[in-house]
Amino acid sequence: MKFWSKTVLAIIPALILVGCGTTDEVETDAAGDAAKGTATSDTRSSATTSGVGSSGNATGEGLEAANASFQGDPLDDPDSLLAKRVVYFEFDRSDVSEEFQATVTAHAEYLTSHSDASLTLEGHADERGTREYNIALGERRAIAVQRLLTLQGVAASQMRTVSYGEERPAALGHDEEAWRLNRRVEFIYQR
Repeated sequence: MKFWSKTVLAIIPALILVGCGTTDEVETDAAGDAAKGTATSDTRSSATTSGVGSSGNATGEGLEAANASFQGDPLDDPDSLLAKRVVYFEFDRSDVSEEFQATVTAHAEYLTSHSDASLTLEGHADERGTREYNIALGERRAIAVQRLLTLQGVAASQMRTVSYGEERPAALGHDEEAWRLNRRVEFIYQR
């Protein structure tokens, strides 16, 4: 239900702008971002209540323009893709899925435009597998995210990786829901 209310709130300003005789460029941007709000239910920031999405496109383009109304560090904007600081993985996999590409791109844009920022990429795994295997899997996951950030221009000196394997679970439990939440890489910024 939240998705629909946010989508409606995103469309209303576009309709008002259309009625006021705004340019086609504004109409396209507002309508384009509203149409992109078809993300999954846990992807809250695809369409914001301000009427302009928080870079909900696949490439992460327009991060600065979408957050122009936010005052302060973009990392603190709760409606930004930068608010998403976890990338989840499939069982026994270390490749970053399409679902999280825009999130990684948004962090790459932030890091390339803020050369003084740095972060630690923490790799994690669920409890299945040996301790040694899970440490190695968490490391592969963190390195996969680091590689994507590097390919998008982030300096190696801004990042470091660490693996905790199964040692720091996000969710306690021995079921698929807990395991799904524990297969992750977290973006931890040093300020």
